[in-house]
Amino acid sequence: MIDENNGQLGIMSLNDAKTYAYDKNLDLVLIAPTAQPPVCRAMDYGKYRYEIDKKEKEAKKKQQTVEVKEVQLSCRIDTHDFETKANRAIKFLQEGNKVRVSLRFKGREIAHQELGRDMLARFEEAVSEFGTVDKKPALDGRQLTMFIAPVKNTAAK
Repeated sequence: MIDENNGQLGIMSLNDAKTYAYDKNLDLVLIAPTAQPPVCRAMDYGKYRYEIDKKEKEAKKKQQTVEVKEVQLSCRIDTHDFETKANRAIKFLQEGNKVRVSLRFKGREIAHQELGRDMLARFEEAVSEFGTVDKKPALDGRQLTMFIAPVKNTAAK
């Protein structure tokens, strides 16, 4: 038996432990049921739960969420549009988000997949300063998809 101040009270019967906890307005909590003899503790369980919830909430607040943002390209994209999409992806990467770059083949463009792969390689080169390829380009149906993860910048912030 352990008291509310983490002091050892020694081995006692269940009825004595219940009486002790009841007299002090505390809850009797079974900590180690497999131990021989089982270990119990007298504590305010509501306060204990509150402290645990508070710690979990604080940990969740410090946790950084990574979203996946998407940039869509086409095989016949113009240079200015390409630069705009690359700048948008760079902004996403600077915010710490992953970027999914998808290139959709329309009509007979699917026969010239090398054009799409060249476009994604060009895009990768344009954002290489801010991100690295997390998943190489893969064809899924009529869509070529690549994932770019942000570069860990230890000097920033």
